[in-house]
Amino acid sequence: MATGTRIYVARLAGVSVFDPNGDPVGRVSDVVVTFRPLPLPPRVIGLVVEIQNRRRIFVPIGRMTSAEADAVVLTTGSVNLRRFEQRPGEALVLGNLLDRTVTVLDGGARATVVDAAMEHTRTRDWVLTRVAVREQHGSRLTRRRGHVRQLDWSEVDGLGPAPDADQGADALLAVLSTSRAADLASRLQDLDAKRRHEVAAALDDERLADVLGELPEDVQVKILAQLTDERAADVLEEMDTDDAADLLAELPAAERERLMQLMEPGEAAPVRRLLRYSEDTAGGLMTTEPIILSPDATIAEALARVRNPDVSSALATQVYVCRPPSQTPTGRYLGVAHVQRLLREPPSALVSGVVDDDLKPVRPETELSELTRYLATYDLVAAAVVDESDRLVGAVTVDDVLDHLLPEDWRERDLDG
Repeated sequence: MATGTRIYVARLAGVSVFDPNGDPVGRVSDVVVTFRPLPLPPRVIGLVVEIQNRRRIFVPIGRMTSAEADAVVLTTGSVNLRRFEQRPGEALVLGNLLDRTVTVLDGGARATVVDAAMEHTRTRDWVLTRVAVREQHGSRLTRRRGHVRQLDWSEVDGLGPAPDADQGADALLAVLSTSRAADLASRLQDLDAKRRHEVAAALDDERLADVLGELPEDVQVKILAQLTDERAADVLEEMDTDDAADLLAELPAAERERLMQLMEPGEAAPVRRLLRYSEDTAGGLMTTEPIILSPDATIAEALARVRNPDVSSALATQVYVCRPPSQTPTGRYLGVAHVQRLLREPPSALVSGVVDDDLKPVRPETELSELTRYLATYDLVAAAVVDESDRLVGAVTVDDVLDHLLPEDWRERDLDG
């Protein structure tokens, strides 16, 4: 990771942080710097460390005693658990400097920052001394397109505190490529609005859809507003139907209708059905895409559907057995097959033989309070939602119920708050 005391920040991201006793504190999320008058390089003032519940705190750089490829160790003393908030004059190396477009002073070539290195000085300060840059298409920085060079901080122009600087997102997304959608959503909330929209624009439709589903609705609306109508419709198609309906419900009626008109009819139809229900009912909370099988399907088929990594853990706890058609609204609902029972049966057996038809489904108009009692009474993490014609129209999961029971700002609240 380092040569002597040189540490490249992108390689530090995600590294575990430990106290002197070897107990885990969290993981490095970013590095905070402050700018100084040129030609002095920026001074490193601390680390942003992600602790439990994806909360980020500030740890002064003086607390760091060592930093290796797999661990950062802190000195003794208490850690301030107050949520990190970026102050004026501060910059995040990964959040604000990566992907910045700079000019290489020797030759004037344009390049993109892909990493930055910090070093320990003789005065025991940490400063950013080096930057790794990749030439932009068409530049003459090197003869090799995309070649990465390491330059001294003083050899590039464009890395000062410029809020309107030209900045992409490729390098930052490379650092965050293995992050879960919820973790990436948390990172987006830590960025300023401009940087957040740059990163969102660089995500592919499926990834952005997953991330939007983890963000507060007001942030979702702001990000969607920055997209073209055509791309917004594409992203909405990739979202879970219940998440898409929740987001569209936050928009003015005319804008909502315009976007649904741009969606594929088959994708828009279930969203329209969900929008008919109040948000505090089973119909407003449900997803229209649970695991549905016909009674002549085998246990092996059911288990294969349950193993699909794109199915949430809550939905994967049970399979809904219905007469054709197998898309909501289905044919007559026959009952539910619990995954624990499926695991105990021969793969060649039919799901019709393990259907639990004693568990009464809920109606779309079932209110949130009643739905909560239903899930608690029967120890369920998901429930079938059936209309007056005994057709399955969806399933509601406990995580969606919790989202509506918890305060709107629960994602931003501190554990000790």
